[in-house]
Amino acid sequence: MPPPYRTWATVACVALACSVPVSLMAPRLMPRPWAALAAWPGYVWLGLMLLLFAALVATDVFRLVLVLGRAVSVIPQVGPAPRLLLARVVAVTVVAVTAVVGTYSTFQGLRDPAVKELRIALPGLPPALAGTTIVQLTDLHIGATKRRSFANDVVRRTNALAPDLIVITGDLIEGRFGSGREDTLALADLRARLGVFMVTGNHEYYSGLREWLPELRRLGIRLLRNEHVVIDAEKGGGWELAGIEDWNGRSIEPDGGPDLARALAGHDPARPVILLSHQPRAIYKAAQAGVGLVLSGHNHGGQIWPFTYLVRLQQPFVEGLYRVGGTQIYVSPGTGYWGPPMRLGTRAEITKITLVPDQS
Repeated sequence: MPPPYRTWATVACVALACSVPVSLMAPRLMPRPWAALAAWPGYVWLGLMLLLFAALVATDVFRLVLVLGRAVSVIPQVGPAPRLLLARVVAVTVVAVTAVVGTYSTFQGLRDPAVKELRIALPGLPPALAGTTIVQLTDLHIGATKRRSFANDVVRRTNALAPDLIVITGDLIEGRFGSGREDTLALADLRARLGVFMVTGNHEYYSGLREWLPELRRLGIRLLRNEHVVIDAEKGGGWELAGIEDWNGRSIEPDGGPDLARALAGHDPARPVILLSHQPRAIYKAAQAGVGLVLSGHNHGGQIWPFTYLVRLQQPFVEGLYRVGGTQIYVSPGTGYWGPPMRLGTRAEITKITLVPDQS
């Protein structure tokens, strides 16, 4: 770019880069009105940079093919002028593609969550409980960029499904209690015959779990902290709902972290168990313990492709229904999003699960 455009662009890039850490800290450090104002620019820029990085990697592969082709004389050598022209064409193309994909990803990220319905056969489920419905919400991240209107809409659409039970598998909140409380008030209107249950995600710990605990109770949400409860005991003996703490709790709270043995202590082997775990990595111990079904989130379905493949390096499953041994696990792509208001290759969802007995 000729001056002064190069200078202006450089200053803008530096300012936007500095806005990223500000966005990450805003929900935890700033008052509610300022948090959103500070969070949006950095989060949008972060999403665009992720897409730009992926596009540049693709062009670097293209350049490498050209270099190798010329080295073995498969592709003819060209002079400085054609190389400069090619570099400019590639640069403009990368920026244009990033802008178009970024716009589409933002549209996808800000869309209302889809309602996904599943029928899952739960081994040992009493016939009297066939047709029990569970709505799973996860990774709402209510805070700086998703406010009370978003929570109101999720509550309205969840109640319209008339579930027997509502479960929230972590990362409900994003921000300190003082700045985020007003945006979560709508959750008190969640309605289910058997109640609303939740487990912690990593962001509950980041947001100050001890401050939020009394508020969650006021909202009518029962937090399962390495424990289980009996559900619908009067119908054929019922079933058990267990919940474990998030893995990141180990490094934040003295008594934090998952403890499956404690969660299942006193469990009746005659009753089927559904386990709530924010992170899917709990599946292996759950399978060893004979848990029938695990409900998880955390991964957002990768949120922005191609970073789905990086998620696979840490978590066994990214999104969907899987089986390990005799245990099934459903990994929701999340009801909201984290950070950049973007989704590419996945969509937010409210999951309605209908339980049926396993006839196999």
